[in-house]
Amino acid sequence: QVRMVESGGGLVQAGGSLRLSCAASGRTFSNSALGWFRQAPGKEREFVAGISWNGGMTYYADSVKGRFTISRDNAKNAVYLQMSTLKSEDTAVYYCAASMVPQPQRAYSMYQYWGQGTQVTVSS
Repeated sequence: QVRMVESGGGLVQAGGSLRLSCAASGRTFSNSALGWFRQAPGKEREFVAGISWNGGMTYYADSVKGRFTISRDNAKNAVYLQMSTLKSEDTAVYYCAASMVPQPQRAYSMYQYWGQGTQVTVSS
């Protein structure tokens, strides 16, 4: 059974930082793109960041570019999201996801495996 488990969420003040982690088990994703999405209350799930199978290519939503950094460790079957200069509008449940293609994807439909999410709350 494939599982993806996020951790590292919490409450942080505006301007602060958090590092999210996502550990996968049940299959290896070393040949797959990984990504992070988020969903705020009353809003649709949106793309945050994606990374290619070897980490050589990354995509970011315009709203987080320059503040967030996605990375991965294939030896640990894990993906990370370093979030800095957090804003209140970053408040959401953050989900990690795995695609079945090697290049990073922005579309929700291109990801087949999902974690349960971790809450990030930024207080202003």
